[in-house]
Amino acid sequence: MKIILSRKGFDSAAGGQPSPIMPDGTLLSLPIPDPDDRYNTFSNLHWNGLSYYEIIKSLNPKTSITPECHCHLDPDIRKEARDRQTGWLPAFGQLGSSLSVLRNNGVSVGDLFLFFGWFRETEFIDGTLRYKHAGRDLHVIYGYMQIGRIIEHREDVPHWLTEHPHTAYEDSWDKGRNAIFLPTNELSILPGKAGCDPLGYRTDRVLTMDGQPRGRWHLPPFFKKVEITYHPSPWKDGYFQSAGRGQEFVMDAIPEIVDWAKGIIA
Repeated sequence: MKIILSRKGFDSAAGGQPSPIMPDGTLLSLPIPDPDDRYNTFSNLHWNGLSYYEIIKSLNPKTSITPECHCHLDPDIRKEARDRQTGWLPAFGQLGSSLSVLRNNGVSVGDLFLFFGWFRETEFIDGTLRYKHAGRDLHVIYGYMQIGRIIEHREDVPHWLTEHPHTAYEDSWDKGRNAIFLPTNELSILPGKAGCDPLGYRTDRVLTMDGQPRGRWHLPPFFKKVEITYHPSPWKDGYFQSAGRGQEFVMDAIPEIVDWAKGIIA
């Protein structure tokens, strides 16, 4: 089994602001802007009656994002974010060099994605959503997916998945450089739990070390037993320095790391 720490959502280049830890603890990963997307705009995605655009604008009044701006809703794991076709399931797409990283490291059915991103706590002040004044920039695990099926050919895309952004990459399908991952029915390491779900805010889901920049992580020492893609020499003086590039950080799921992942999800 492989475990993949998969970096997704707004970053300093795409979006330019942290995704919000909502006041109720929801980790609302904001999908990056994507002018090539056909189906999703920041104004037609919603959380608790607020559009994603309204949330972004409230947190960053100077944002360049507009209500009509299209976005790359991927991984798409939060069912209530928009209207769904009958039969909808969570899905995650990958292509190009990032897909090659997964393939070259043997990622397949049964392996586990842990999605993480850049977050900051928020609060409502006089009815307006704001980042907390003393809120820290954090890397936080906000969702997971155990792979149950991998779609690698355009003709295998089911009807309910046709609005996923990766279905539109026709040239990449033709060149074998596109894939969509679907989840298992339940999680093999925690029977009874769904094979994919978003996660809420909890301190043990925070990767960032207390008092440090978000890229400095407090991974347990047993992570030193495995090689992690993009991390040839990550261990520094008392912390794990996460890579500033790359999306898919793949490692072998040794028993200690499986137990760690179970604790993150449970």
